[in-house]
Amino acid sequence: MLGAERSSDMASESPAPSEHASSRVRQYLGVFRYSGRALELVWTTSRALTIVIGLMTVLAGALPAVTAYVGKLIVDAVLEANASQLRADLIQALWYVGLEALVIAAMAAVQRVLSVCDSLLRVLLGHRVNVLILEKALTLSLSQFEDSEFYDKMTNARREASRRPLSLVNKTFQIIRYTIALLATGGILFSFSGWAVLVLAAAAVPAFLVETRFSGEAFRLFRWRAPETRMQTYLEIALAREDFAKEVQLFGLGPLFLRRYRDIFHKIYDEDRDLTLRRGLWGYLLGLLSTLAFYGAYAWIVYETATGDITLGAMTMYLLVFRQGQQAFSSILTAIGKMYEDNLYLSNLYEFLEQPSPARGGEAREGPRPGDGVRFEGVSFTYPGAEAPSLSGIDLHLKPGQKLALVGENGSGKTTLIKLLTRLYDPTEGRVTLDGRDLREWEIGALRDRVAVIFQDFVRFQMRVGENIGVGDVARFEDAPEWARAAELGMSAPFIESMPEGYETQLGRWFKDGRELSGGQWQKIALSRAFMRRKADILVLDEPTAAMDAEAEAQIFEHFRDVTEDQMAVFISHRFSTVRMADHIVVLQRGRVVEEGSHEQLIEQDGQYAHLFNLQARGYR
Repeated sequence: MLGAERSSDMASESPAPSEHASSRVRQYLGVFRYSGRALELVWTTSRALTIVIGLMTVLAGALPAVTAYVGKLIVDAVLEANASQLRADLIQALWYVGLEALVIAAMAAVQRVLSVCDSLLRVLLGHRVNVLILEKALTLSLSQFEDSEFYDKMTNARREASRRPLSLVNKTFQIIRYTIALLATGGILFSFSGWAVLVLAAAAVPAFLVETRFSGEAFRLFRWRAPETRMQTYLEIALAREDFAKEVQLFGLGPLFLRRYRDIFHKIYDEDRDLTLRRGLWGYLLGLLSTLAFYGAYAWIVYETATGDITLGAMTMYLLVFRQGQQAFSSILTAIGKMYEDNLYLSNLYEFLEQPSPARGGEAREGPRPGDGVRFEGVSFTYPGAEAPSLSGIDLHLKPGQKLALVGENGSGKTTLIKLLTRLYDPTEGRVTLDGRDLREWEIGALRDRVAVIFQDFVRFQMRVGENIGVGDVARFEDAPEWARAAELGMSAPFIESMPEGYETQLGRWFKDGRELSGGQWQKIALSRAFMRRKADILVLDEPTAAMDAEAEAQIFEHFRDVTEDQMAVFISHRFSTVRMADHIVVLQRGRVVEEGSHEQLIEQDGQYAHLFNLQARGYR
């Protein structure tokens, strides 16, 4: 069904018969707009290697014609030596053999140098392109990462783009090389007959046109497959990663996931098989034209030799030159076709790199009203692609030193509010201010220095313990004394110091001697990250203690309140024994503030908060 839909789509994308030929030519040539950028990319990656490849390409194009000409000299010299029986003529023939050996050795050296340079440049270029993709990813917004179409673009860009620029440049050099070879062999062949040159060219064109069409078809299949490719990758991860292994084994998901993996493969394989078979059949049939052209020229040259119009040596040279010329012309057209294909794939890379990056903010590093704290003023927010807003008309004021708790059912907008506070998103309406200045006017680095955040789904980095804490402040990422200070404040120091290698202990199972922590220990590591930022006067904890028991969580928040006496803090927790420690509690429901106040005030109101508190309290009786 999928293949049928795609075939239909491809048919719909094919140029209509009524389209003007010039329009199709412009469409074809327009694909080559990325060639110059690819050449520039390769040149800036390594000028030295690019120059060497260029010089070797010129030599590789010229030497085959030299070989053919020396071959003619050998045959003629042998015939002359055989007829004259003179020692001098024999020495001359042997000297030509030695000359041909030197030319062949030079050709082998040129090919070896090209191969070495190509291998080195491929590695450098692959790294360069991957770095460009990753650098671009760093400039994108959270909303782009949460967009499936964005992931398709990034998947397409990464799958082929690391090798396509070099492939395109190699094809450019091949065109130069074979053009030189064609000029050299064509000049020799033209001395025999101009018609032979025309036959040489005409025989290669049909195969070129068909190959170009199949290249475009293969590219369209490639682009459509991004979602399936991502799903295959995800299923591989689910079947082979340790953090999936428990549930995959306990729920017996392995056979189900493997079956889906195979089904996706077979869908892709069926499409590839159809394209490959058609491509191969047409390639063979049109390749026969080149074979017929060669043997037609062969018979012609043999006839001219038999009638005495050319020498046996000339016959040998013309046959070799015709074959070389045929290969050169075919290679030029093939290279142009491959360049067309490479440009199609490069369009994925540059479409990704040219995606607009969101504004990162202003240049302000302080607000006009220091000590004003954080304000939400008429803030509403709707996620891209969503119909209903996640937050509506939020008005809040978080004062310096104040501890704010957010309460509400799942999906009520608590985490979304945190994302706006940390400028992972900007409000759809209204504004969020810090010290009287809109967050959008702050320099993003200065703003992020003021905020320390730990989300419920914090990352468990497969790195050393100290580095897992150090990620909280990249400027002190490898600062061991700061690790220890933050660990003390985050209450992770006791169990870290009990480990044989302490802060140097490798965490996770991906690397040798890695150690896995309990859920509660990981959460203390994450809490410690929040204390790495000395400048942070806003601490945000989004359910960071969900894996701890009630007593441990109460101890954590009691300690947290003591060590953040002068800092603003926002925390989310579903345990009301913890929430009641906050100075101010905000109850969210369907993205709106329905109640706010202290614990005692909200209990007296006997509203949503009191209902939730009493409901949870009954569970402990």
